[in-house]
Formats: sequence, C-alpha cells, structure tokens
Amino acid sequence: MQMTVEAKLFDLVEPFNITGHTFTEIEAVHVTLHDGVATGRGEAVGAYYLNETPASMIAELESVRADIENSKALTRDDIQHMLPIGGARCALDCAFWDLATKSQSSSVWQLLDLKPRELYSVATIGIEEADVMAETARELGQYNSLKIKLDNHDPIGRLEAIRRARPDAKMIIDVNQGWSFEELKEYAPVVGELGIEMIEQPLARGGDEALEGYNSPVPLGADESCLGVAEYEQAARRYDVINIKLDKCGGLTEGLKIVEQARQDDKGLMIGNMSGSSLSMAPAFVIGQFCRFVDIDGPLFLVEDVDHGLQYGQGGIVKVPEQALWG
Repeated sequence: MQMTVEAKLFDLVEPFNITGHTFTEIEAVHVTLHDGVATGRGEAVGAYYLNETPASMIAELESVRADIENSKALTRDDIQHMLPIGGARCALDCAFWDLATKSQSSSVWQLLDLKPRELYSVATIGIEEADVMAETARELGQYNSLKIKLDNHDPIGRLEAIRRARPDAKMIIDVNQGWSFEELKEYAPVVGELGIEMIEQPLARGGDEALEGYNSPVPLGADESCLGVAEYEQAARRYDVINIKLDKCGGLTEGLKIVEQARQDDKGLMIGNMSGSSLSMAPAFVIGQFCRFVDIDGPLFLVEDVDHGLQYGQGGIVKVPEQALWG
C-alpha cells in the first residue's frame, strides 16, 4: 500500500462569518491510497475548535505511515484504533472506503446495501447585519431550506428580517456555542414563533448540562457537543438532534455507528460539514441518506471545486455523487 498526504488550499468566494470566527479560505488535507491496482481518496478539513490544522493532521497521518504502507491486510476497522477521532482519521477512513469500491469494481451503495436518493441541502447564511442577511436570503430564493448562523448580537432582529424576506423557507439556526442558557430560554420561544425548525449548538461544549430537564419549544441540535460515538449517550440526554460531521467523528465508519445508535433511540439526525470540497461532501452524502436535516453546501462557498464535483440544483437538490469523485 502506498499513501500520499498533501495539504490543499481552497479560496472562498467571500469571507464567511460565524460566532467568533471569520474564514477567507479553507485548508484541507488529502489522502490518496494506492494498492498497486486501484486508488482511493479522502479529504478532511478538521475541526478549528479542536485546534486541528493541516500540519497537525499531516503529522498524525505520518505517524502511522509505516503501519499503513507495510501492512498486507489493513482494514478500515484497523485504522479506527490507529488514530483518534478527528480530521486525520476522517481523510484516511474515507480514502479506505473509496479504495474498497475501486478495487472491488463496486460502489459504496453496494457495499452498504443502500439505494441512494438525491438529497436537499440547506444554503447557509453567515453572520452579517440584519439587512445584509435578509438580502442574502432573497438571493438564495432557489433554496427551499436555509441555515442561519447567529451569535448573541440581535439574533431575533436578524431572524425577523430574514423571515420577512423568505416567508416560504424552512429554516434552522446555528449558534456555534454563542448563547448562554439564560439567552437560550429568552430567545427560544420567539425563535419557535418564527417557524424555526431547530436550534443547533446554542451553548458551549462542556457547558450544556443545564439542557438536561429543559423543555425547549424548539428542537435542539448537538454539534460541538457530540464529536463521536463516545459522546453520543450524553448528547442524547440533552439534545433532540445529533449533527454528524465526518471531520470531527473521524470518518464514514464512525459516522455510520452514530447513525445506528441514533436510529435505535429514535433521535433526529443531521449531516453537516466543516466546509471543504465535494471530496469531503461525497462520503457525507452517504450519512445524509438517514438524516432529516442536510447541510452539504460547502463547495458552493469555494472559488473552485475539485473535478467531478457534486451537482447542486433548484430547491437545493444535490445529485448522487459520481464514482469518479468518490465511492
């Protein structure tokens, strides 16, 4: 087995703002595996809030290079124990899935015994002044569903402006740990009156124990508060929806384990992304088959996507990925 690891830089069309952060570019890590016959690829951006960088992810991957390249029968299950959850394992795991499909002249859908369906992704609106966000919502009129980034600066005013601009749209909001519990209790009833379907990660990771026993008028979603399977049980006590992101949980293999647990508990599911190209979104598309909420619009923020990128259409529809891309 031969492994190639490289950093990839993707410029954004325009700066993108969330709680406490502004992004102007996306730095990803690409892993390519070649078994002498077939080639598989994977991509990860990692989680900024865990201080993951291309350099840190590459260092993790290099630490297991010998094990990967010298093994004669390495499996996806093996690499779950070689690296911790996070971006490095995500890129490697997704490359292994892709390699399996290519080496077996199969598809990820055949490997999982799934019949894929097209998905409908939200379009995401970053934090700006209320009138700017409302205008962006109007410009995104072809999208049936919107995801609104908010912090604790006039969130209701911003939402009201967006709702006036798009009375037709389904909406969820993402606070990225930006509210206190008191703010959540103040804002949630009004958020519900505005027809918002879900509040994602209102409180800080590690500071959301107050949600146990709280009866929110709007379903709450865990993002930063549920990195992987090990944190699922706690998150399930506090949240109604679990947002699976392959970058944070360590790839498709772990993501499918979370799906299995959540479905057993009748817990709502969302597929999200840390941005990235269509090479990141393609394995996320698999998880999206099980999700009520789908957020795989990352490539739309890029100046240039990878070859054979996902196709996005009217209403936010996303076509099934081409095998030339992944899977």
